[in-house]
Amino acid sequence: MAEVHHRFVTVQGRQLFYRDAGPRDAPVLVLLHGFPTSSFMFRHLIPALADRYRLIAPDHLGFGYSDAPSVDDFDYTFDALADHTAGLLDQLGVTRYALYVQDYGAPVGWRLALRDPDAVTALVSQSGNAYEEGFVQEFWQPIFDYQQDPTPENAAALAPALTLDMIKWQYVTGVPDETRVDPDTWHHDHQMVSRPGNDRVQLKLFRDYATNLPLYPRVHEYLRERRPPLLAVWGRNDPIFGPDGARAFTRDQPEAEVHLLDGGHFLLESALDEVTDLIRTFLGSHLRELERAGADGGRPRRS
Repeated sequence: MAEVHHRFVTVQGRQLFYRDAGPRDAPVLVLLHGFPTSSFMFRHLIPALADRYRLIAPDHLGFGYSDAPSVDDFDYTFDALADHTAGLLDQLGVTRYALYVQDYGAPVGWRLALRDPDAVTALVSQSGNAYEEGFVQEFWQPIFDYQQDPTPENAAALAPALTLDMIKWQYVTGVPDETRVDPDTWHHDHQMVSRPGNDRVQLKLFRDYATNLPLYPRVHEYLRERRPPLLAVWGRNDPIFGPDGARAFTRDQPEAEVHLLDGGHFLLESALDEVTDLIRTFLGSHLRELERAGADGGRPRRS
């Protein structure tokens, strides 16, 4: 079993927690989690890939074991989450990396890629949306309503999203065998988002999610012009980001690999082995380029 280290680093005066495993001179894969979880969602994937890659999985500010300042002390935006992730990678000396993005991790990852396209060696999207087609209207409509009109009534309509039952729903909906999903997942997430003041943090990010859709055309242009190797592996029964979001990647990156597996939003909980095999094959096919990244994720070495 690979050793996984659990570390903290200070970025812009805030502590970020991250999981770190794998050889320091191996190609780097940065794992960016979604709502309402943390790097905890990668707890099984990290050791499964750490023999060949260096895995770095941060908790976004406001999630998991990272600092969670109040909304009065910090302006929670996806730009800010990307700033802190970039600061973490800078402190670790990582300048070349592949990205695994899921849910909230996608808009963070897209910002990193747009800021420094040369840094990104490959993309793995697991329910990490970049197209309007991916949004499941039934889930998203209350969020859209709040973005357009942040009244107390519309805020109250989002309160169930932070309840234990609704977080469990995210994990088990669309999963063919719910007994394969560890209850620790939704209990862990619920405990973290139930910290005093965190409900306001999540409301702020629900509202700021409106900034992500206008970013999509730039992401599409990046995919068309840069043609980064891209693997979209999706739960075909995802009730939040539907499979059309995965298929859409081929519109701008025709060589993208798209795999729809029997599962839901948190696919790693029920299809870990299948996802791991797909990632190993995908990254392995691009290993020559990734290995050129050099020790500690540095820029490609000149031959």
